[in-house]
Amino acid sequence: MPSTSLKRWLLYSGILACLGGAALAWYFYAKPAATIGFASGNGRIEATEVLISTKLAGRLATVLAKEGDDVAQGQVLAQMDTTVLEANLREAKAAIGQATSRKASAVAAVDQRQSEIAAAEALVAQRISQLHLSAKEEKRTRQLYQGDFITGEKMDVDKTTTETNNAQVIAAKAQLQGAQAALEAAKAGVLEAQAAIEAAMAQAARYQADIEDSTLTAPINGRVLYRLAEPGEVLGVGGHVLTLLDLSDVYMTMFLPTSQAGRIALGAQARIVLDVRPDVSIPAQVTFVSPQAQFTPKAVETHSEREKLMFRIKVTIPPELLLAYARQVKTGLPGVATVRLDPDAPWPATMPPLVGEKKKTGQ
Repeated sequence: MPSTSLKRWLLYSGILACLGGAALAWYFYAKPAATIGFASGNGRIEATEVLISTKLAGRLATVLAKEGDDVAQGQVLAQMDTTVLEANLREAKAAIGQATSRKASAVAAVDQRQSEIAAAEALVAQRISQLHLSAKEEKRTRQLYQGDFITGEKMDVDKTTTETNNAQVIAAKAQLQGAQAALEAAKAGVLEAQAAIEAAMAQAARYQADIEDSTLTAPINGRVLYRLAEPGEVLGVGGHVLTLLDLSDVYMTMFLPTSQAGRIALGAQARIVLDVRPDVSIPAQVTFVSPQAQFTPKAVETHSEREKLMFRIKVTIPPELLLAYARQVKTGLPGVATVRLDPDAPWPATMPPLVGEKKKTGQ
């Protein structure tokens, strides 16, 4: 038969097992009603990162920002060496001047050719008039010759005069055609010079744009996170110079199981409590719920496996609050984000007060 001490040990073990089971049952089934409509997860404060990179390959001349500096949108952060680009720009501007001079010469040639055409047209009209006169004279002479009133010599002279005037008309018309062809060539020269001007202007605009792009400015209001290059370094196309944090887009990412993630709506209220400031909570709202599970197989077959699926949730801090506390914003700080699953559920009394507010009863 078992000894008295053994019986006592078995009794105590049974009591402890009952107490442990009761504690587990309370933990899983007797949570306060105020926490049922909420879900929590761990995460770190993050912010959108913006890379400041070069558009063209070249040597970095200056870097005007240091890590930790707050910068304003449009502020100059770095400058690339533009010596070659400025030389190319001067060359393109010189080409514009040369093409402009050629165009002026071509326009003058057009005016000259138009004057030559006018003179040629007048000459053609004169030659035609002379031809008509000589043809009439030859007709009268032929009639007199046929009546034996004049000799054949006069007939030959008038006939020759008519043929000469006809040849002069043909020559004048040919001269007119030559002048017209020269006018078309002069007009083509004007168009060619204009095209050269536009090409040189486009080249100049390109170099000017490259020079402007060589001045690297801040596209947002933010803070310098990393300084990735120093003056004198030669960078390739797209070489990174600085990394900025967009302090207007600060958020925390956490992961929740299927049973909770499926109940979260975009825009749902959330609060963030940082480890370094457990006495206050930061208001936020859900801005992203991943459509795919994380850290699980792509396909699951059983119900228990589906319950293990974890979805990425992103809660974002309002920009106006970030603006008010811009100097206090620091990325990488760990904390806990709590999301309200039930929009009608009151926040738990254990939740710290919001930033700038005092603790309220029945919060």
